[in-house]
Amino acid sequence: MSARLALAGVLLALLPLAEAGLKPTVDHRHTVETVATGLEHPWSLAFLPDGRMLVTERPGRLRLIDRQGKAGPPVAGVPAVYASGQGGLLDVALDPAFAQNRLLYLSYAEAGENGLAGTAVARARLAENGAQASLQQLKVIFRQQPKTPGGNHFGSRLAFAPDGRLFVTLGERQQRDHAQKLDMTLGKVIRIEPDGAIPADNPFRSKAGALPQIWSYGHRNPQAAAINPASGKLWTVEHGARGGDEVNIPLAGKNYGWPIITYGRDYTGFKIGEGTAKAGMEQPIYYWDPSIAPSGMAFYTGDRYPGWHGSLLVGALKDQMLVRLSLDGERIVAEERLLTDLKQRIRDVRQGPDGWVYLLTDEDDGKVLRVRGR
Repeated sequence: MSARLALAGVLLALLPLAEAGLKPTVDHRHTVETVATGLEHPWSLAFLPDGRMLVTERPGRLRLIDRQGKAGPPVAGVPAVYASGQGGLLDVALDPAFAQNRLLYLSYAEAGENGLAGTAVARARLAENGAQASLQQLKVIFRQQPKTPGGNHFGSRLAFAPDGRLFVTLGERQQRDHAQKLDMTLGKVIRIEPDGAIPADNPFRSKAGALPQIWSYGHRNPQAAAINPASGKLWTVEHGARGGDEVNIPLAGKNYGWPIITYGRDYTGFKIGEGTAKAGMEQPIYYWDPSIAPSGMAFYTGDRYPGWHGSLLVGALKDQMLVRLSLDGERIVAEERLLTDLKQRIRDVRQGPDGWVYLLTDEDDGKVLRVRGR
C-alpha cells in the first residue's frame, strides 16, 4: 500500500461517517419494553449471576431489581455522595470473582472541604438478609487528586481488564489544563489493583513528579468504558465540548490531547487549543461533530439481533438515541442510529445474560428498558 493510500485510510477513519461517505446499516425494527420504573436518574446497571440487577441512582441510592422488574429498598451502607450537577452515585461494577467473593465496586462524587469534590472508588461486599441488602466491609480504594469546585465532569466508569486490574475513567472537572498534568488525576484514565494498589508495570510508576496510578492522560470527560472482548483492550467514549465526542483506545502512557487538540469548539463558539492534531498526541479512532453527548457503552457479543455481533453500542444523552458502531478490528466502519423516536436520554447500555440489550434512561422517573429485535 502506498503512503498516500495509507494516509487516506487514516483520514477516512477519523472523519464522521456522514462526511466519509459511509451509509448507515439496515435499520432493524425493535420493540422496547419497560423492565423497571421509578428510578431517580439511574446511572449504571450491573447484572448479578442470578439475573437480578444492581442499579445506581445519582442522588445516592443503590437498588436491587428482581427478575420481574421490582426494585427493592435502597441498599444500606452506600457511601455518602456529592449529589450536585453531574455528581452523585455513579458506576457500579462486579468483581470478576463476584460469585465467590460477593465484592462490588462503586464510583461516586465525594465531597471534600469547603465545597470541593472529586471522584472516588469504593469496594464492598454485598450481603443480603431477606429483602434488605447492605454493603459490608466498605473501603475507599481511590480518591481523585486534587478535589476541585463545581459539579461537572467526574467521568467515573469502571472496567476490569482480563488480567484483573481495574481501569477508572476520570473527568478533568472543567479544569482543562489539569488534564495535561501528571501530578494530578484530573482528565486521566487510571489503572489500579482491585485493592487500590499500584500495578508494577503502570507507565508512570517510576517517573518523578507523576502519580503512579495514571494509565493515560489528556482526557476531557469519559463517561463510557468497556473492554473489547476481541482484543482485551480498554475502549472509552468521552464527551467533547461543542462537538468532538471521541472514541479512544487508551494505551499505556499516551496523551490524548485535551485541551491542546480537539475536534470540538467552546460553547461560546471559539476555538479550543491549537487545532486537531499535534506531534506526540493521539488521535481518536472516531469522533462526532456535532456532539451526541455519549454515556455508557457495551460490546455486543450475543446473537439476538442479526448483524450485531461484535458491534459497539453507545448511549446518547443530548441526541436521545442508541448508536451502533460496526467494527473492522480497531476501525469503525459504519454507524447506525437507533431508537431516535424514544425521546429518552440514554445513560447506560448493557448486554443482559439473556442476550438482549438493556438501557437506563436519565430522567426524574428513570427506567430500565429492554430492547428486543424483530
